Amino acid sequence: MPDYSTRDAATGRRLTLPGQTAAWYESTIYARVQGYVATWSADIGDSVQKGQVLATIDTPELDADLVAAKAKLRAGQADVSRHQAEADFAETTYSRWRDSPKGVVSDQEREDKKAQDVGAKANLEAAKAQVAVYQAEVDRLNSFQRFKQVTAPYDGTITERRIDIGDLSTSTTPFFRIAKADPIRVFVEVPQSAAADLMKTGGAVDIIAEGKHFAGKTTRTSGAIDSHARTFRAEIDLPNPDLAIPPGMYVEAAFQLGNRGAVQVPASAMVFRSDGPHVAMVDPQQKVHFGAVTIARDEGSLIEIGSGLQAGDKVVLNISNQVADGDTVRITAIDGKPQP
Repeated sequence: MPDYSTRDAATGRRLTLPGQTAAWYESTIYARVQGYVATWSADIGDSVQKGQVLATIDTPELDADLVAAKAKLRAGQADVSRHQAEADFAETTYSRWRDSPKGVVSDQEREDKKAQDVGAKANLEAAKAQVAVYQAEVDRLNSFQRFKQVTAPYDGTITERRIDIGDLSTSTTPFFRIAKADPIRVFVEVPQSAAADLMKTGGAVDIIAEGKHFAGKTTRTSGAIDSHARTFRAEIDLPNPDLAIPPGMYVEAAFQLGNRGAVQVPASAMVFRSDGPHVAMVDPQQKVHFGAVTIARDEGSLIEIGSGLQAGDKVVLNISNQVADGDTVRITAIDGKPQP
């Protein structure tokens, strides 16, 4: 009858989970001005630098609005000059009437010149305020002129191009999608059973992507269990200078779990009865004894036992239902060789 010696669960204890990669940054680039696509100079797969021109836009409406705004500004500045002259004349006239000897001019005429002086100055201030409005509009339209060139917001790789020459451009038109994949993030949903071991950051993680191994550490975790999925998110940041790991890729993440004082046995050692899980243990006299155990974690082929077993205990694999407690058995190892 084959047996298996239990071992400490800390020895070579790994938990491998599926994960997914994501870019460090990933953005959709939109146009800020309305017009027509004149040129584009970047396509999917191209590496671009921050500030690099990716496309240019012809903006006939913007250009016409800017010409009109500049014309209004010039007219407003001319109006200010006229009101300045009127204000200077009104001030000089009022000063002469104000300083004239009493009786030479009437008080009514003096007050009338004073009112003309005040009105001329008010008109001058209003004209200056209107020029400030025109100047603000010119500045606003000039600021939009730089958006005729669509540029890269950061160093990265173009992952999508959605425009072509002649396409209508609006503020809601997506032009490109860009991603920065160095470093790259790995997202893993970890079951709550591993929270005690993996909720903290800094633990070693082995990322397996297309058969290649990349060493990393847990950079951050969500710090809370999702009440619906009963998992928490762990994130691993990996250097990716040669872009060997693309965003959106399925990977595996192997975590190293700590020792919780438990032992592991193969799933074939478990015997499930009405009063709970048991294992068949063999004593030094080669007699079988069924003992109740508790399951700490089920990993499929291996079961982590919380209580009822100790490291080094011999358990029977695939025990027949004809074997009763206290029966004497002949032991063979897992490889089928007889044991003394």
